[in-house]
Amino acid sequence: MTPPSSSRDRLRFGANYVPSAGWFYSWLDHSADAVRRDFADLAGIGLDHVRVFPIWPWIQPNRTLIRQKGIDDLLGLIDVAAEFDLAVSVDLLQGHLSSFDFLPSWVLTWHRRSVFEDGAVRDGIAAYVDRLTREVATRENVFAVTLGNEVNNLWPANPTTPEASTRWAAELVEVARAAAPHLLTLHSLYDATWYDPAHPFVPADATDLGSLTTVHSWVFNGVSALDGPLGPATVTHADYLVELAAAASPDPARPVWLQEVGAPRPDIGAEDAPAFVRGMLEAVTANPALWGVTWWCSHDLDRALADFPEREYDLGLFTVDHEIKPETQELAKIIVELRADRRAAPERPALVCDVDPRTQPERRAEVAPGSAFHRAWVRLRASGPVAIVSADRAADSAYLAARGITTVLHPA
Repeated sequence: MTPPSSSRDRLRFGANYVPSAGWFYSWLDHSADAVRRDFADLAGIGLDHVRVFPIWPWIQPNRTLIRQKGIDDLLGLIDVAAEFDLAVSVDLLQGHLSSFDFLPSWVLTWHRRSVFEDGAVRDGIAAYVDRLTREVATRENVFAVTLGNEVNNLWPANPTTPEASTRWAAELVEVARAAAPHLLTLHSLYDATWYDPAHPFVPADATDLGSLTTVHSWVFNGVSALDGPLGPATVTHADYLVELAAAASPDPARPVWLQEVGAPRPDIGAEDAPAFVRGMLEAVTANPALWGVTWWCSHDLDRALADFPEREYDLGLFTVDHEIKPETQELAKIIVELRADRRAAPERPALVCDVDPRTQPERRAEVAPGSAFHRAWVRLRASGPVAIVSADRAADSAYLAARGITTVLHPA
């Protein structure tokens, strides 16, 4: 099969794979048949890729030990995906998953040291990244590796500074790229990177490192409190975050992958979820920077498992019993519609932003949800697609043309 390319000839639609049986603990007792049934669900609604999450400490339990059995289970899962014509993106460091952190014992207890700042730990991680990337690159349906799932959630338990976190990610991106130059190499961060001025992972990490920019859009970050489950700020937040990332990139052609988006309860009630899915996708798929959309997540979390935040249990496209949800049916309809009639990139106005989060991370709060700038953008977005342009590029005609910007507007 041919994995998705990094060109923007078609939108990609996929799911972050959460096993229906046993959550990620299922890696401890890997079953190809269980994976096969889950992937049949996903292929059946028209998805073309999955993002998968091997658990780092179970593959590298000691700094100098990488278990081949753990790697073989991952390769087996990738092979099952190929049976369903699903391309695969592999996250390397887990790291953080659904409020739980999975870290090897060699960075904890008597060995406590920061995964971002300790040189010996970085050497161990680099060996892991190199080995795992080389192994998964042997499979033709693998198209990308990501350093880890929202690795900035490992702070503040693991101390770091903006300089250290950038250096850490840059080094590991280069390790992965050298191991498999043909794969997309990515760095994944949750949205405090974009909105929190005190956060030590900065927007430049997202826009400058790796093959493309990834963003994770979650309306429980405060957006849904602005106007409810189907309000304009809530429904357009994914588009806003994609656009903010596109505007911050030094390269006007750099794509943005909406790598996580979902309909979390109670912010989006079950009765509103289908309408949210349609509204959110109609807004974000109009953005010419968008590379693809990957839903969080594939399957619900079994309520027999304890101690997860309540919203984590019902995020799946399917229940643990493989029942399809109404919002999933809506997603499947939209995928068919968009693939049959790919929208041309719109020419659109741009709202000038006095803050460049990439070069002024200390001012990130000024573009956060609920800020004056965000509210102005939401008002304009009600009339159609709206770009964002930083003040220092508002008069650059070549840049504006490259992003399809026709008119420059200033906030009232």
